[in-house]
Amino acid sequence: MRINTNANAINAHRNLINNQKMQGKTLEKLSSGLKINRGADAPAQLQISELLRAQTAGVKQAIDNSEMAISLMQTGEAALDEVSLSLVRARQLAIHAANEAANDEMMLQADQQEFDQIVSSIDRISKNTQYGNKFLLDGSGSGNGVTTGKNLSFVNAGVTGRSSGVYGYDIDIKQASTRSTHTGTVALTQQIIDAEEQITITESGRKVNFRTTAGTNIEQTMNQLSNAMKESGVNVELVTPKGDSAIRNAPQTLTLRHTKYGSEPFFQVSSNTGGLLSSVANVSERVKNGLDVAGEIAKEAARGRGQVLTGSGGVGSKAEGIAIRYKGMNPPPAGQRAGSLTFTQNSLKFHIGSNSNQTTSVSFKSSRAQNLGSGVDNDSGFSSFADINLMTGTGARDSLDIIDKAINDVAANRGYMGAFQKNTLESNLNFLRNAHEPLALSLFQCCWRYGNPRRLVWIRVLQCWLRQIKRQQAF
Repeated sequence: MRINTNANAINAHRNLINNQKMQGKTLEKLSSGLKINRGADAPAQLQISELLRAQTAGVKQAIDNSEMAISLMQTGEAALDEVSLSLVRARQLAIHAANEAANDEMMLQADQQEFDQIVSSIDRISKNTQYGNKFLLDGSGSGNGVTTGKNLSFVNAGVTGRSSGVYGYDIDIKQASTRSTHTGTVALTQQIIDAEEQITITESGRKVNFRTTAGTNIEQTMNQLSNAMKESGVNVELVTPKGDSAIRNAPQTLTLRHTKYGSEPFFQVSSNTGGLLSSVANVSERVKNGLDVAGEIAKEAARGRGQVLTGSGGVGSKAEGIAIRYKGMNPPPAGQRAGSLTFTQNSLKFHIGSNSNQTTSVSFKSSRAQNLGSGVDNDSGFSSFADINLMTGTGARDSLDIIDKAINDVAANRGYMGAFQKNTLESNLNFLRNAHEPLALSLFQCCWRYGNPRRLVWIRVLQCWLRQIKRQQAF
């Protein structure tokens, strides 16, 4: 008898092959630690697991990016802290140099030499502060602009403005900024001075109570009033007449003017004589506010504050956050533009998310001496911290306002950097760390990712061995 087909052998061979295949897959999962090693294991779960794997790796890298960004911010602020200490020392020197009665030429020269060393130190810090190959405080990490046109200058820019290209952005000025100004209707005469006129000026919580002295002439009285206003700290100045002594001693109409431009600053005046300053005698009168500059940058809406015009076209605006200053007393003639601005956006951009376009930017302003304390009116003609000269008493006194402005500039820059680090980078880092945990857990549950715990491996080995026993019993 001949058996052409051995059904039992074929069945046994088929089950043996299936056993070996399943045992091989089980050992593969145990050795790799993954439930899904190829698409055939679970096509749908493979797609989910690979997306989760990519997302988890992206979040992990975003955490590293955020930590590096925080390190960069800390480096920049540490350098600015040294600049602040140098400015405080410079202010101390200026106060010493302003003590004219006790200073001699050698002392002033020593103060100036130390001040020059401070300027050099600040410039060195600004030039050499870097993170890797990124320079932080030389102005290369912020928006930079160059203006063309009379009375125009670039102030600063945020991180939202876009580069203008070679032709620049047109700047149109429709209204020039003005200051709060008040002129009396009754002239100051010798008779009013001899009657010991009481003049009161109030501004930002500060007050000047000035009383004329009988016997002093008009010119002396106006000089005394001007000095009293300076000593009190009010941001109001007396517009004095120009000419010879005879003209200055003639009856004068008093004109007071706020030192700051725009619609926010104002002051109040009162006088014993109606019309000398206040319209009604002994009644305080509020002076009308000035006007803010008004116009457009790149044919887009801009917001004026004092002499500064800032782009405010909203999200997507080309000139958003770009600020320029217009110092003209009058706007250009109708139909003529004030000038143009060539702008380049160099703000540092960080990728702090796990997906595309999840970025944030920060602008590092220049801390060079010539960029600190600018825009302060003074009699000595100092345009910035770098121009200060302490060799004269007037120069030393004028330098205090510029140094205070420089200290405020650096403090504001440090505040901006600290707020960005705390509210953007550190907050985002906390979120990423919280997000990484459930993502990693989801990936573990989807893929059966085993770590090093040996008990899980032995459980899988035992389950495989039990399945083999059951199949052998089935034969």
